[in-house]
Amino acid sequence: MNLERYPLKAEDSLTVFEFISEGPNGLVHKLIQFQPASYFKVYNLAFGDKNEATGEIDDLAVSNNRDTEKVLATVVTALYAFFDKHPDAYVYATGSTSARTRLYRMGITRFYEEITRDFELYGQIGDEFVDFRVGVEYAGFLALRKLN
Repeated sequence: MNLERYPLKAEDSLTVFEFISEGPNGLVHKLIQFQPASYFKVYNLAFGDKNEATGEIDDLAVSNNRDTEKVLATVVTALYAFFDKHPDAYVYATGSTSARTRLYRMGITRFYEEITRDFELYGQIGDEFVDFRVGVEYAGFLALRKLN
């Protein structure tokens, strides 16, 4: 995926990343967090604008900086870095809204061949995870790094 991406800052455990989106609405600080879930070795990928007052992720904010592809490429860069440090982890991701989940699915579909070279990818339907297939709607996504 040879896409332009933003420079990332990360803490040592590579579970929290920060970058700045630049566009017509100015500079927007973004956060990516890999949060341990209640299942062993499963992490939730949380992403959104950084609330400057609280330091927390605002995953409902809409910054409209017209850099969606660059932002998603930056999140994927963080995903690779996370898996380099945590190779046996599973990462779960879903959008905070159905529109965002659809956006993520469209991004996965666009780069499906490249993604599946490095990751096992599953889609969530109800409480089940099935092999990801292009053209199917999912409630969420689960990724596991292939060990080469």
